[in-house]
Amino acid sequence: MEPPFPDRESTFEAFARHVSRGKVAFFEKAGLDLVAGEREGPFYRDAFSGRSFIDCHCNGGVFNLGHRHPGVVAALREALEHLDMGNHHLVSGHRAALAARLAASTGGQLAGAVFAACGSEAIDLAIKLARGSTGRLKIVSAQGGYHGHTGLALAAGDPQYRDPFGPNLSGFEQVPFGDAAALDAVVDDTTAAVVLEPIPATLGIAIPPPGYLEGVARVCAARGALLVLDEVQTGLGRTGRMWAHEHEDVVPDMVVTGKGLSGGLYPMAATLVTPELFAFFDTRPFVHVSTYGGSELGCAAALATLDVTEAPGVLERINAVSEFLASAFTGLPFELRRRGLMMGFRFDRPDGGMTAARMVYEQGVLCAFANNDPSVLQFLPPLVLTDAQVEDLVGRVRRAFE
Repeated sequence: MEPPFPDRESTFEAFARHVSRGKVAFFEKAGLDLVAGEREGPFYRDAFSGRSFIDCHCNGGVFNLGHRHPGVVAALREALEHLDMGNHHLVSGHRAALAARLAASTGGQLAGAVFAACGSEAIDLAIKLARGSTGRLKIVSAQGGYHGHTGLALAAGDPQYRDPFGPNLSGFEQVPFGDAAALDAVVDDTTAAVVLEPIPATLGIAIPPPGYLEGVARVCAARGALLVLDEVQTGLGRTGRMWAHEHEDVVPDMVVTGKGLSGGLYPMAATLVTPELFAFFDTRPFVHVSTYGGSELGCAAALATLDVTEAPGVLERINAVSEFLASAFTGLPFELRRRGLMMGFRFDRPDGGMTAARMVYEQGVLCAFANNDPSVLQFLPPLVLTDAQVEDLVGRVRRAFE
């Protein structure tokens, strides 16, 4: 497919003029001149040089299955022959099939699914439902966490994203991630929900202390608060389990999923809820709607994505690759944080992750630093790398730091 503009310079110029001058200035200062062109499997290719990059940014997990996975592409093409996005007011077998499949992935514990077009929208719904079902206002979240850029999701996230737009909404409090005592001190009988990422990526792939989520769940149960886990990045196999909370004995009241849910081919997200919370909508079926949420085209892509992710041996493979990479990176100048293929390289320098992003870029690996902790380079390889691709990736990373 031919690029829309004739060269790199005119592409950057048009992007700066019509999309974002700030991003172009940042990329130019950082020496990142990639213009995304053809993509296939784990690879991005520059639109003008043809240079190949292994995508270990994966857009926060959107491309868990790499780019344009053939099974997901085929399902979407088939759906396009017969469907469009559908009408969110009507009964849809396609939405019902995906909701049932997602419920089954939780062992039936989260039996209801409310669909959205993005993770922020799904987080907003989770907070609305927590407040509506409990009659309480307070929402407790983690400092340095990230839940999106819409109203309630923004209020639960890091101040740097909301402060430019005025004071925060009332009823939101934050505590340090991983500090069970701090959380215990603020969750009370006015708390509607605790909203957490099991592993906050933007905070630097912060791995929680053992038993932390179980402790949070106990506090919530004791105070009558709901536990909402934002698994937009950690879910769908990224950590070596279908859901990251499965690493501990935790049954949340809600799980939010998105990003990788439809293989990077269609915007899809969902809030998975317990049967008790799902009953809130029995007498209020139109109290929350989403025009593009649960698009029937997206349902087809999402079902195909689940076919790949839930296939026998996939999770075992993810854990095996994680162990191999941990061994292969021994001796490199960073602390490796990991759970499955959710990884971070932490450096001693406060800006080490920023510097490392340029270093691996020069070796053809696309990564991003953790915006709320720039000492960490986020490292999210596709979950479906072949042995040869894993070896290639290791070689590129080692050359970057050796």
